[in-house]
Amino acid sequence: MDAQIVWTIVCGLAIAVGAVGVIVPVLPGSLLIAASLLVWAIVVGGPLGWIIFGIGVLFVASGMASSAVLTGKAMKERSIPGRSVVIGLLLGVVGFFVVPVVGLLLGFAVGLFLSEYARQREFKPAVSSSVAALKATGLGILAEFGFASLAAGTWVAGVLIYFLNR
Repeated sequence: MDAQIVWTIVCGLAIAVGAVGVIVPVLPGSLLIAASLLVWAIVVGGPLGWIIFGIGVLFVASGMASSAVLTGKAMKERSIPGRSVVIGLLLGVVGFFVVPVVGLLLGFAVGLFLSEYARQREFKPAVSSSVAALKATGLGILAEFGFASLAAGTWVAGVLIYFLNR
């Protein structure tokens, strides 16, 4: 089997894992997509590989930036400290291993709530800020996933162009 075909398959699998990793933060996400695009550009070489890499990395960077801006803006509006998100992430990782399938989301939500409750010392405001943080995080993930999908689609188009013109 041709080395370029093998590397294309490997890069495609890594891009798929990266796309899933945007949604499931335990897996590597956008950075894995960018790295896979780079590897594919090096293996394929020529203008096509580097054009696909450039466009794909612009999508990846746009996704990461939009996720950070959307999430950060919502958190700042509600004065939710980064500490609450970090505690949510830590409990999310624990939940991932304790409760199959939904443990990551459940652990994140519980950790976020506990941190907000410890900070505010009142139930309703802690629930309100936790829900706002969950919505902001979800919106950021959705935006990053959209751009990751555009990067993956760009790569698929590049692969089709490359192998049809080979």
